Amino acid sequence: MATLRKQYAVSRYVYSEDSFGEDYEKVYRVRKTTLDHVKEYLTCDSKRAKNAVLSLLPIIGWMRIYRVREWLLGDVVSGISTGLIAIMQGLAFSLLASLPPSYGLYTAFFPMLTYFFLGTSRHISVGSFPVLSLMVGAVVTRLVPDEGPPANITGFEGLTQDQQRVLVASSVTFLMGIFQLAMGVLQVGFIVVYLSDTLVSGFTTAAAVHILVSQLKFVLGLTVPGISGPLSIIYTLEKIFVQITSTNICDLVMSILIMAMVFIVKELNDIYKAKLPVPIPIEVIMTVIACGVSYGFNFEKRYDVEIVGKMVSGYEPPMAPNVEVFQESAVEAFPIAIVGFAVAFSVAKVYSIKHDYTIDGNQELIAFGISNIFGASFRSFAASTALSRTAVQESSGGKTQIAGLISAMMAMIVTVALGFLLEPLPRSVLGALVIVNLKGMLMQFREIPYLWRRDKTECLVWLGTCLGAILLGLDLGLVVGLGVELLTVVFRSQFPRCSVLANINGTDLYRDRKDYLHIFEPKGVKIFRIPSPIFFANIEFFRDKLVEAVGFNPLRVLRKRNKALRKIKKQLQQKDDDITERGSRDLVCQTTEESYMNMEELDQPTDLKGFPFQMDWNAELPSNVDVPRVDLHSLILDFSAVSFLDISAMKGLKMALKEFIRIDVDVYIVACDVYIVEKLHMCMFFDDEILTSMFFPTLHDAMLHVLEKHKDDTKNGWVLRDTRL
Repeated sequence: MATLRKQYAVSRYVYSEDSFGEDYEKVYRVRKTTLDHVKEYLTCDSKRAKNAVLSLLPIIGWMRIYRVREWLLGDVVSGISTGLIAIMQGLAFSLLASLPPSYGLYTAFFPMLTYFFLGTSRHISVGSFPVLSLMVGAVVTRLVPDEGPPANITGFEGLTQDQQRVLVASSVTFLMGIFQLAMGVLQVGFIVVYLSDTLVSGFTTAAAVHILVSQLKFVLGLTVPGISGPLSIIYTLEKIFVQITSTNICDLVMSILIMAMVFIVKELNDIYKAKLPVPIPIEVIMTVIACGVSYGFNFEKRYDVEIVGKMVSGYEPPMAPNVEVFQESAVEAFPIAIVGFAVAFSVAKVYSIKHDYTIDGNQELIAFGISNIFGASFRSFAASTALSRTAVQESSGGKTQIAGLISAMMAMIVTVALGFLLEPLPRSVLGALVIVNLKGMLMQFREIPYLWRRDKTECLVWLGTCLGAILLGLDLGLVVGLGVELLTVVFRSQFPRCSVLANINGTDLYRDRKDYLHIFEPKGVKIFRIPSPIFFANIEFFRDKLVEAVGFNPLRVLRKRNKALRKIKKQLQQKDDDITERGSRDLVCQTTEESYMNMEELDQPTDLKGFPFQMDWNAELPSNVDVPRVDLHSLILDFSAVSFLDISAMKGLKMALKEFIRIDVDVYIVACDVYIVEKLHMCMFFDDEILTSMFFPTLHDAMLHVLEKHKDDTKNGWVLRDTRL
């Protein structure tokens, strides 16, 4: 790419904010009050009603443009392909939720029915997601453990262990749906922005580790009770290794063979995806083969292999959630709702950009909320989307959610008519399918060296989230990740990288003086830049960095000057002789006693009224007068990156500016946002010392003003003439 070398020339006056306002009148807009916004929100007309209906029922929008001849065949093929995978994943992920496998088919069916009408994404495959299944499973095993009595909940009376677990899972999902629906109604879909890609990556990687450990007991054929809470992964591994000698060899061999075959075929699918019209459904093929072999050789009795067993045939009537479970699981249900929406929205956003249509975050919250509430009423567990399943739906030709509806119909057919064929399926096969599908999430560990090289702070967020979720559990791990992420934001804004700028020779550009060789820095001028909002937490940091940049503390200089002035005035009162500027040295030398000084008085501007001569603080002073030399005459503050100021920061900034002004340093603020200037006016920031004339629209305007003001100085007279400024 060729480097841009075109020239431009602009001829205009040097403007301050005051002179700019004189030449160009600003239009003051009438801003709406809160009452105006409320009235506008409550006003309804035909157009707004139509938009509301289209917003709540996005199906109307895409059905009107549906191209039957072009899209229908692709949707049918995609629906069948996705349905086969959804069935297998539903069975497998139900084990993560500590539920009988048949309930995974419910999750592949019911949530999709409502999302078909309410969702804005045309490509995501709604159903079970391993991370959510595991989070639900943690609640299930806590309230209904494998060993020991269940929690003291009235609704558990007269129910078997499986029925109790189904009640817990559906109640948690119902509450999750309520949270999502409430957030959608309250228009807080933006909450997903607080889950950065780095945090989500670390969290899902930790979830993959939990899933891997949870499936080892099926792959090895061991009996390990479900454990939840902090350090549960360590306790689970301990129980697995204690029983490792009891491994069921048949389960292990079968799992290894299936994982190897599925992995190889999936890699081939990725390599030849451009040539394959539909990815090879290897999970379905291996499941069918495993079912046939298990049934033919009677693995259950001959090799003591645990199988899926009795499948629920058909659908049961709706079930009300349990309020006591709500109370016990509210803390876990909220992060489940957030994670479910964040994952689904992230995946939906990828495909909406690819296929050029828009999705609405708030409507997605409503869609998933209602879908989970509806599904939970029919005993399904938490639904979101899975990237692998969605990729199949999109790559196999799916254009709309008709493909999703067809996949749901396939799950219904298996539930109603074909479920008995899956009864001989070994559970180790489902565990192997879960593990082999973790490849994508586990490979995210490769991001650690990349993040470490590019951004160590982001790497810290990834590691903190991942380690927190692995050791403390997914719910607390998410809180830890959010905490680490917010701390990094606070750290970056509280301790920004301030810099001293210099002019690039022959241009109106200013850059960090440490980064360039050929720069121009006028003597007596300092340009300081802070690339951050200024607020209560970093105002002291700003002042410290400013003092460090100029090389002296203005308050200390002011106090020294006022003390010296007190000495001179006291001596003048004691002598009747005429005092000259040269003679002041001898008079001051005679004063050895320093009277008590009020610190508040020392911080006031130097009062030279009635003084018989003009003080030059940079001239040679008496030996007993220690006043720091100040070679700075102009300080320019670049506020181009300051997005806001709070009240505390204004007070600190005002004091800092006055300290410089009181030692005869001219202060200029450049490129300040117009709304910040308005706020400064509203907060009475300006007074006799801090004037609006200190503000300039650009850095170059302020620099030219400074050079013009000091062009007659004997030391700086060459500056403006001999440069291309």
